[in-house]
Amino acid sequence: MTLLADVVATSRRVADTPSRNAKIAELAALLRTLAPAEIGIGVAYLSGEPRQGRSGIGYGLLRDARPDVVVGAPSLTIAEVDAALERLSGTTGAGSRSERTRILSALLGRATTEERDFLGRLMLGELRQGALESLMIDAVAAASSLPASSVRQAAMVAGGIAAVAHAALTEGAGALRRFALELMQPIAPMLAQPANDVAEALGMLGSAAFEWKLDGARVQVHKAADQVRIFTRNRNDVTASAPEIVDALRSVEAPQLILDGEAIALQADGAPHPFQVTMRRFGRTLDVSAMQASLPLSVFFFDCLRHGADVLTEAPLSERFDILSRALPARLLMPRIVTGETAAAQAFYDDALQRGHEGVMAKSPSAPYEAGRRAASWLKIKRVHTLDLVVLAAEWGHGRRKGWLSNLHLAARDEAAGGFVMLGKTFKGMTDEMLAWQTEAMLAREIYRDEWIVRVRPELVVEIAFNDLQASPHYPGGLALRFARVKRYRTDKSGEDADTLETVRAIYRGRLARATAL
Repeated sequence: MTLLADVVATSRRVADTPSRNAKIAELAALLRTLAPAEIGIGVAYLSGEPRQGRSGIGYGLLRDARPDVVVGAPSLTIAEVDAALERLSGTTGAGSRSERTRILSALLGRATTEERDFLGRLMLGELRQGALESLMIDAVAAASSLPASSVRQAAMVAGGIAAVAHAALTEGAGALRRFALELMQPIAPMLAQPANDVAEALGMLGSAAFEWKLDGARVQVHKAADQVRIFTRNRNDVTASAPEIVDALRSVEAPQLILDGEAIALQADGAPHPFQVTMRRFGRTLDVSAMQASLPLSVFFFDCLRHGADVLTEAPLSERFDILSRALPARLLMPRIVTGETAAAQAFYDDALQRGHEGVMAKSPSAPYEAGRRAASWLKIKRVHTLDLVVLAAEWGHGRRKGWLSNLHLAARDEAAGGFVMLGKTFKGMTDEMLAWQTEAMLAREIYRDEWIVRVRPELVVEIAFNDLQASPHYPGGLALRFARVKRYRTDKSGEDADTLETVRAIYRGRLARATAL
């Protein structure tokens, strides 16, 4: 039986080394020691999340469940942890909080200090240890002595690496044959890396395909004759929520298709609604007809993964798009150009922004479809805003950032009511030098702390870059930052110099006004 302490130690070593090959070796070494029943659990934990998901566990429950005594010697197995989390996820309804607290307290009571820290971050979704799925795929390949390309292809189809890891480690190469791209079985979408501008993108890719980047909902649509199903990027079936997309694909002659695209709610003049407005359409099974009439969806496809019996994921993008453009009417295709000229790419980008869209995607015409990977052959270029915001608190880092305050709680100044209003969090954009400086600066301003968070006096101002704002019921100001990252600390400013909530609201109103005016 594998001890949780062994997983924690591996997680720490993976986080502490910058070498990809060393990370793979550490992960593979542990994977080889797992019993068949432990493989799914170990892969999930080393990938940074429990098999059961978050299960409604927050800081408050962890604080209430924290025992006073910490054990010195490790004894918890990963199977015992998984069983406890399974009981936690199944405990719901009236009066469940006390039982959930009891279950969690019993689990944490058997954990060492390091194990308790690991479990807390695992359950909160904040275990940033560098073992992303692409790395885990390579580790499974190394542990099972199979080609990484075969494991990656199987994981793409299986919707994740856990099931593939079990098959590869217990049965070998033959077991991977059962993972094939099938209709009505969604796969993980290919993802993109950021680029600062079109010139940088062209420098990285050479001639590239540029497409509009819409602020909508990523959809994967499967068609088999008259049967059409729609899946989100998380592979949830939302077919019932978008009948107009179903109707659009039923009219297409191709009998079998798997398509990748973006669904978005557009106004009558073609301007996009904000992201959160589009998302009202998904997850609804009641009043769909009324929502369809008042908030119709448009869909734009940019990739074809299967056409008829042909699986196209290994084909270059140029070939996939040619097949896509022949299979679909032009109104269902994402607007695009292929160019190696900076001026033409910049004009296309500027036009996308003027139409109210997020920016553009730049893609290598020769790239295959790498499902589930954030590949350098796809780049996203988006408009960036900045705000000077106050730090209200920070969360302790983990892995390479252990011992440093990392995840910042960000707020704008509220001139009307006084005080500060939180807009979101970020741990992105920080150098080691910045982490060390901000930890010292925040501890000097500490008000109080718990096991994970240090609250500070609202004196530090940080310049935050972000791509957009969205309406949010989770924050008192009603707005939240999207894709926030740190640019620099404004040591020349105090909390009284920070941007105001009204400034933030003006940016949001301007975003809506631009969309309405187009």
